[in-house]
Amino acid sequence: MGQISLFIIALVIIIVVFVLLVSRKEAKKHGTSAKEEFVGICKSAVETASQKEARKQKALAMLREKGDLSNSEIRKELGISSRTAVRYLDELEAEGKLKQVGKIGHAVTYHLK
Repeated sequence: MGQISLFIIALVIIIVVFVLLVSRKEAKKHGTSAKEEFVGICKSAVETASQKEARKQKALAMLREKGDLSNSEIRKELGISSRTAVRYLDELEAEGKLKQVGKIGHAVTYHLK
């Protein structure tokens, strides 16, 4: 357990350093401060995560309302790519919120657990 914690801490440090370096580079490009760029990058990441969570919740609401749905139906309703829909549905399945019925292709549907 200790090694995993150290790995996670090291990974977070690496990500923060990377974002700081990107912030400095962007600040030079735009004539702003690194702090402003860092805040902007963080704000953008939070907004992206929020949009993703909202879409996942909308997919769950659709499943509650309509029952079983295919990737295609969810993709069209959310206005996202097929690959993004698969990622969201895989995450919801890993969270124990839905179940995939079928293995591959057009026969695959999803329903609430």
